Amino acid sequence: MSGHSKWSTIKHKKALLDNRRGQVFTKLAKGISVAAKEGGADLETNFKLRLVVEKAKQFNMPKKNIDRAIEKGAGLGGGDELLEALYEGYGPGKIAVMVEVVTDNKNRAVSEIKKMFEKNGGVMGQPGSVGFLFKRIGRILVKGTDNKEEQMLKLIDLGAEDIEEAEGDIEILIESRLLGEMKNKIEEAKLTVKEAELIYHPSNLIDLDENIKAKAIDFLKKLDEMDDVQNIFTNLNL
Repeated sequence: MSGHSKWSTIKHKKALLDNRRGQVFTKLAKGISVAAKEGGADLETNFKLRLVVEKAKQFNMPKKNIDRAIEKGAGLGGGDELLEALYEGYGPGKIAVMVEVVTDNKNRAVSEIKKMFEKNGGVMGQPGSVGFLFKRIGRILVKGTDNKEEQMLKLIDLGAEDIEEAEGDIEILIESRLLGEMKNKIEEAKLTVKEAELIYHPSNLIDLDENIKAKAIDFLKKLDEMDDVQNIFTNLNL
């Protein structure tokens, strides 16, 4: 995990090992439905939908589950209407937290998330109270090979500027509007894209002493386990 402190990436990968596969699939299905509702069911023309479907496939989500979620978003599958929301606030140790939500009841979601902040010594703020500490950007994770130097040079030639090694792979941060274009270039260059997503990137990471950090991590874990929560971004140095 390099730099941007996307808590949900860590937790969701561990979740599949913690017998929480069903919960992860539920969250992914919500994301697929919202993307299909927003931009249509065609993967070729709906880049947001294509990204979340690719993510679902990485977690081995069954095709029938993916198709059902797309149909629901396109208005063919029935069920309650899903809505996106973004909440922000400060957690233990005054860490800044951005919470992406997909819910069928915004009033319930905001009430439950506010309570979670308050129960853990934090406070949920108004829109913009934390957002100024983050920037919306694109993130691409390229599968590393034995010759990462050659890979990185190739990626630089493709136009990647903010690039670094990340736990054996290569992470690229890029302007959000260029995410799709860069992803296509990388794949055309025969490199493997493991992840491509839009994230909230903290301007600066903060360190906490071990006791407060443990409380902050416990808080993030509880947030992530909430059914409506899709992604969590923080400026805590994990």
